[in-house]
Amino acid sequence: MGVVSKALILGAVAALLYFERRRPLRRPVEAGPQRIARNIVVGAITAATVSAIERPIVTRLAGEVKSRGTGLIFALALPAWARTALAVVLMDYTLYWWHVLLHRVPWLWRLHEPHHVDRDLDASTALRFHFTEFLASIPWRCAQILVIGVSPRALSLWQQLTLLEVLFHHSNVRLPANVERTLAEVIVTPRLHGLHHSVERAERDSNFSSGLTLWDRLHGTARMDARDDVRIGLPDYDEPAEVTLGATLALPFRGTT
Repeated sequence: MGVVSKALILGAVAALLYFERRRPLRRPVEAGPQRIARNIVVGAITAATVSAIERPIVTRLAGEVKSRGTGLIFALALPAWARTALAVVLMDYTLYWWHVLLHRVPWLWRLHEPHHVDRDLDASTALRFHFTEFLASIPWRCAQILVIGVSPRALSLWQQLTLLEVLFHHSNVRLPANVERTLAEVIVTPRLHGLHHSVERAERDSNFSSGLTLWDRLHGTARMDARDDVRIGLPDYDEPAEVTLGATLALPFRGTT
């Protein structure tokens, strides 16, 4: 990631933190720095895992895809910019399906649960993904790159755009209603993703898109009836002791009941 990209992401994080304080969408359930610190630690462990294991694999694979010209993108007679754009869109689409699987396959849901047990939703929740979930996603990511034909440039661009969008739609920022409605026609917004983090199963099993809202609308999983009073979290993890750092890290390894 280049200096400009890092500066852009850091600037976006700073802006989200500022507006979360100035224009919060929901009142916090667990106020104070402990929760944010917990999410940062979980995210740091996952980031280290990604850097050590996933990134070398997928970066090398994308380089081989480009050098060999394999995959759907390279089979199309398109200019380089169009191949990159299409690759980013298809990566976003196939990420939608991975997210659906995380919710519908029991053993994958156990890896994804640590993300959803957060009883509040803000930009720090965007970091709260368990490292086992990312390890499990490596074969899927490799398949995405191979089948689509994702070059290193397209992969890097998709990663950066996805990170920015995930930070944004997890944020606790109250946007003007007309602005949010307009944005929601294209990308996932804080109110829309709030429904996805609801304790209500019917609401949680909706709005799976990470970038473009097109995929939810296309597959009938969109819920546009967003509201401000969504109760965040999971019904079985409603006590502070159930969402501590230790409990969160241990969650995928708990015994089945």
